[in-house]
Amino acid sequence: MEFRIKTREEAYRLEASVQAIGKDLLIAIWGGDRPHIGAVAVAQPRASLKDQSVRSATASVFCYVGHKDDVIAKEVAERLSAALNRNVTVTVGIHWDDLQEAGIKAVVANSQQLANMIIERIAGMEAQ
Repeated sequence: MEFRIKTREEAYRLEASVQAIGKDLLIAIWGGDRPHIGAVAVAQPRASLKDQSVRSATASVFCYVGHKDDVIAKEVAERLSAALNRNVTVTVGIHWDDLQEAGIKAVVANSQQLANMIIERIAGMEAQ
């Protein structure tokens, strides 16, 4: 399985490349004026610490100096890992010059939308 996907929102649009490597997933997310690799997160599914009947995920993150892509990398990796019950590696590199608070909120919302789209696409493929 391999596909590319992008958010529906034009402003602060994010794109992703998704590739299955065995059961594991490798996902690259980028957007903005200067796409790059700013952070990498790896997540592993596990039982929730609060409720063993609920699946959660644990992630580790590496962030290059001066980048702030780690928050999105960690959130997306954990969300996908828990939802899809797979090991997940996510790279993120997003940059817009002079991004203000409203823009940051839009990027975060788009990253959540992108994660939902990936989950829906993979779940749909697995249901076939």
